[in-house]
Amino acid sequence: MPRERILVVIDGMEIGGSQRQVQQLLQSLDRQRWEPELAYFRNHSFLADAIRDSGVVVHYLPKRRRIDPAFLLAFARLLRERNYALIHAFSLTAELASVQARFLSGRRPPLVASERSFALDKPAWFWRLKRFVLGHSAAVIANSRAGARATARRTRMPDTLFTTVANGVDLPAPIGEDARRNLRRSLGVADARLLGLFVGRLVPVKNLPCLVRALARLEPGMRPRIVLVGEGPVQEEVQQLAVDLGVAADLCFLGERSDVDRLMQAADFLVLPSHFEGLSNALLEAMAARCPVVASAVGGSVELIDDGQTGLLFPADDPDALAAAILRMNDATLRMQLAREGRRHVEQHHSPDALAAATSAVYERCLRVREPRDARVLAHPVRGPAK
Repeated sequence: MPRERILVVIDGMEIGGSQRQVQQLLQSLDRQRWEPELAYFRNHSFLADAIRDSGVVVHYLPKRRRIDPAFLLAFARLLRERNYALIHAFSLTAELASVQARFLSGRRPPLVASERSFALDKPAWFWRLKRFVLGHSAAVIANSRAGARATARRTRMPDTLFTTVANGVDLPAPIGEDARRNLRRSLGVADARLLGLFVGRLVPVKNLPCLVRALARLEPGMRPRIVLVGEGPVQEEVQQLAVDLGVAADLCFLGERSDVDRLMQAADFLVLPSHFEGLSNALLEAMAARCPVVASAVGGSVELIDDGQTGLLFPADDPDALAAAILRMNDATLRMQLAREGRRHVEQHHSPDALAAATSAVYERCLRVREPRDARVLAHPVRGPAK
């Protein structure tokens, strides 16, 4: 079977769950079958460097404004020159750019779209654009069943267009007890105090105010120290709320870090209080690092966590329930059980090889039908919502 050149496209390479999955995929695909390349438009980070260092060709195509003809022409030129067999886009902006660049280039490689967030509060225009993209796509890869169902319903596209492929994650190299103790002390955590960790972008959907309110419901002597890793627009709002509720001393904002796997091994638990989630990379990485997880019962988190076995779930936006779950983390026996079972689940179901194999199967199916899907969808539009 010939080796096929494919292009993975994402708008930005800031440090986030989708970007980490792009890295996992590109580094795990079978190089005897695929010649993967990456294109991105903004927000360079060390993840792009790591992908390039692994031998993958990386293209930076700067997009300087929302409507940028020069960017689209450069993207179209890349498609003409590299003659890709398939494009896999990881965000709506990347999908829209790929549809337009395919048209301008005269090339028609199959487009694989994505669904990576379970957010029902997106505006109507988003779903109209998503439906337009899916009408030009050969397949959609969703990282959770909840996300696939919601997107099919909102775009009125058939369920058969969607394939669920769970995120993959590496098992981190273990750190020693001395390294763990030193790292905790560098974060201002006394030996007897619990250390909680949040990893993700500081954005509204992560619902960090719920975490602050949960801390405020705990007696000062029972509060863990919570370390937040990531950056984003709600940081000042969350810091001010912590000051107002008297828990600012219990929070530590670290910004972006490249040693997240070590931080997870140093923490006693990871907390994710989101309003919506697809299949959270932070949860998977924590489980792989034997770090117990506490998450809101939304989207793909419900698919990933068996409550009380591989982690703890609480009702979304319920600070009282989150406070109760945090208190349960004082039970060292429970933490050990959650850590053991969470790690076992990741080993069995979420390896990078499993991610690459399942994604490759979608690519193969798309390449077997080389006729562009665009004309068929437009000629036979889907009527009514998907069941």
